[in-house]
Amino acid sequence: MPLIALTGGIASGKSTIARRLAEHGAVVVDADQIVRDVQRPGSPVLERIAAEFGSHLVLADGVLDRASLAAVVFADPAARERLNAIVHPAVRAESQRRFDAEFAARADAVVVYDVPLLVEARVDDPWDLIVVAHASAAVRADRLQRLRGMTPDEADRRIAAQVPDETRLAIADVVIDTGGDLGETIAGADALWERLTA
Repeated sequence: MPLIALTGGIASGKSTIARRLAEHGAVVVDADQIVRDVQRPGSPVLERIAAEFGSHLVLADGVLDRASLAAVVFADPAARERLNAIVHPAVRAESQRRFDAEFAARADAVVVYDVPLLVEARVDDPWDLIVVAHASAAVRADRLQRLRGMTPDEADRRIAAQVPDETRLAIADVVIDTGGDLGETIAGADALWERLTA
């Protein structure tokens, strides 16, 4: 019952690897989805964010204005730390609950935690394997502009707000090179699955 941490910088192809592993039968627990779940309307986390950063960040329907919050925290490292102090403990507790539920349901499950901020928040957890999706900052900046419509400055700021590639690579048990075409990334995910199930 391996528990795998899958991480990588923004636009590194991490989600592509997670989807491929899911096709093979892995259970993927998505940290970004958990963040959205713990910030749902009326949640204690959302109430703390509103208290810390302003109630204007909660839209009329009770939903967090994620884009406006991102604009604040990606421009201000201290604000990002304050947000992480609110969100990370809730995400840690909920993700652990989901891991436990999957292993209780199936002792032989392969659980993959798709987590962008592994180095920042969870690196010391007892992972069986840490997998890093890696593409150069230039490749990722190009993807952010082409696929997500960001300006070059926005893309560079998002990349700079995350830990350096060297820091992620230093904790990796497995590195999947995602800088090439889609087929190469899929092949890397397939090779990982073979290793996990050998």
